[in-house]
Order: sequence, then C-alpha cells, then structure tokens
Amino acid sequence: MTTAAALTVPTASGLLGAVTPGTAHADADAAPPAPGLPDFAPVPAEAFGPALNANGYYVGRISGDLYWVTDGYYQAMFLSTARGVVVVDAPPTIGHNLLRAIDDVTRANGRSAKVTHVIYSHSHADHIGAAALLGGPDTVRIAHVDTAHALARDADPRRPAPTVTFTRRHEVEVGGEHLLLEYHGPNHAPGNIFIHVPAHDTLMVVDVLFPGWVPFGNLGFSQDVPGWITAHQTALDYPWQTLVGGHLGRLGSRADAETQLAYVSDLKSSTQAAIASLDPTEFFAKYGPTGNAWAIFKTYLSAVAEAAAAPVAAKYTGVLGAADVYTVDNAYTMLESLRIDGDVLGPFGIR
Repeated sequence: MTTAAALTVPTASGLLGAVTPGTAHADADAAPPAPGLPDFAPVPAEAFGPALNANGYYVGRISGDLYWVTDGYYQAMFLSTARGVVVVDAPPTIGHNLLRAIDDVTRANGRSAKVTHVIYSHSHADHIGAAALLGGPDTVRIAHVDTAHALARDADPRRPAPTVTFTRRHEVEVGGEHLLLEYHGPNHAPGNIFIHVPAHDTLMVVDVLFPGWVPFGNLGFSQDVPGWITAHQTALDYPWQTLVGGHLGRLGSRADAETQLAYVSDLKSSTQAAIASLDPTEFFAKYGPTGNAWAIFKTYLSAVAEAAAAPVAAKYTGVLGAADVYTVDNAYTMLESLRIDGDVLGPFGIR
C-alpha cells in the first residue's frame, strides 16, 4: 500500500481542531481538560496516518487517479476521470475540504473538477451529510435501495436522494474507469455496500473495518451484529491491497483486516466464556427481593461485559488504538447479540 505525498493549499486551521496524525496535539487557545477525565493508554504509532495540511485535511493518491481524503476522523474516496469526478461518501467533518481536495488533484492533472457521480456507502449522516455540496441537478447519485428508503424517511436536504438504486450489484463506468458496487446483506446498516475498484486493488467498506484501531463503541453501533461480523470475511474474500474504511487517519491493509477479525473473534469467545462462568446468584439476591428486574439485568450484564473485556483489552492494548477505551462497550454489544441473535441466554434461558 503506497500513498503519494499530500497536496496542500495554504489556508486556515482545520475543522474540529483536527489532530495531526502521528503527533501530539495541543491547541494553545483551547480550554484545559476538565478535572477527573480518565487517562487512557497511548495510541500505537502505527494507528496514525499522514499529517494534515494547513486546511485540516490530507489528500493522497491510492493508485493512478484514485484518491482518498481524511481529516483524521473520517474518510472519503474519489476517482478523477476523463469525464469528471466520481466521489464515494461526503463526511460533514471533511465538508468543503473535500471540494478543495478535488480541486487540488484536478488542478495538478488538468482534468475537470466537475463531480458527475456521487456514491453513498450507506445512509448515515456522519458519512454522507455533506453530499449536497457535491455536484448539481445533473449529478448521478447512486445507492442501495435500502439506503434510498432510509433517506426518503429522513428527508434530509443535506443528503439528496439517489437517482440510481440497485439491489445486489451495480457497475459504474465513467471515463474508462470502473467501480463495482455490491450488497451482501445487512451489516453495520441496511444498504451498507462494498465498493471495489479492481484496477486499483482497492476496496471501500465503511464502518466495518477500522485500520489500526478497535471498532468504535458498541461494535460501531452496527444494526446487525452477526452480519457485521460476517462482513469482515466478506471483505477479505475480495482481491484488494488497499482498504478505505471510512474512519480515522490512515488506509488499511489486509493485515489490518486480519487483526480486527482476530480481535472480534477473541471478544466473542471471551464473552461466551464470561456468560458461562459468572455466577448470577448475587445479582438476583440483591435486587430480586425489591422486584427491580432491570437492576438485575443491568448489573449482571455489565459485570459479564467487564469480565469479557478484560483479557481482550489487555491483549490488544499497544496493538490497536483505543483497546482500553471501547472494549467494554464492544463486549456489552457482543453479549447482547449473543443473547438476542445467538440464543446464548445464560441465567435468562429456558426454565
């Protein structure tokens, strides 16, 4: 996986007081941290991506005329073609910087900066909430039918409705470039698709793989946890060398995908073991006489999640960023999925 040097335009500081990946960040004008906030383990250097430019973003070449953009928190991808630009996702935190990045690239290669196609990975506003900034009335906007249904429900003018939808597979051809869009079922969200660019050995799948980091809390707030877990292997079944995961500051590799799959597998095994080993007697004894059923559930399930997370967080701290931040939350969601989806009910099973 190789990435060209950042293209820069001197402007004001970036959004959100954005971090410069790979370096410590301190804003001289920012208020000091509130007392009592927790300390966490250092983030491994390998988790960080390239430094941001003065405008608060990085744009780099993946291969040929395929580029990615990040602000250290979110990512988008675009393909500069002989007929215009194809953009995949438009995170609000990147916002106008995505247009600046496109201008950077097309100014250098002499091609049109006009956005002819916008592809939505899925419906969530944190990934496509700046889509209205891209293109105009004639822009082709492509999404899965489930994404179209969600956007129709939300009626958000910042996320214009797609003009082209598909159910399983759709190929985009623009200016001699090809992108393959495929849907393999619900995972993070209904309609969350895999975007494969075979000529550039690149796969974009959003909110499934988080290169260099553990998944965001509650397994990325995924709506179908078994489908989300399956999506890891589905991603690995594609032929690719570069991954655009939609989050954080760097691109991913196949090794990153394997590492996250191992983390998720370890978390699932540890959660199953914790359910089997944690004695629920004290929780029923404490709260049963009061009739507070929710207190029994809350304290028991939280204790299982803590027990399940401990060995996994210890194993991956120093390997994946924020292993000590989100593993308890991820264990709790894994536990709920095992109970609801997997019928691993522990003390709440058939009597």
